[in-house]
Amino acid sequence: MKYKAIVRPEAEDDLKEAFSWYEDKRTGLGYDFLLQVDAGINFINRNPEIHPIEYKGTRKHVIKRFPYKIIYLVEEEKLIILAVIHGKRRPDLIKKRIDSI
Repeated sequence: MKYKAIVRPEAEDDLKEAFSWYEDKRTGLGYDFLLQVDAGINFINRNPEIHPIEYKGTRKHVIKRFPYKIIYLVEEEKLIILAVIHGKRRPDLIKKRIDSI
């Protein structure tokens, strides 16, 4: 079954921030980051329930090559991307986002 990926505005902001940071470090690195995120979302789309359920039904996928993770929910035929954050970020940031849904 193919799921529809919905990227929440907060996750889009995460992506823009990380893209800018990596692009400032080296030209093209931001695009490499986005490619890895896209590959992660495609993997999740093919295997949405491969990752264990965590806080309030969320799941996380660790991105290859970069220390980031995709936090998402599986609801019916939708993948809701809540965040794309650095692995060292405080978990309470995600809890706030999830609790506000």
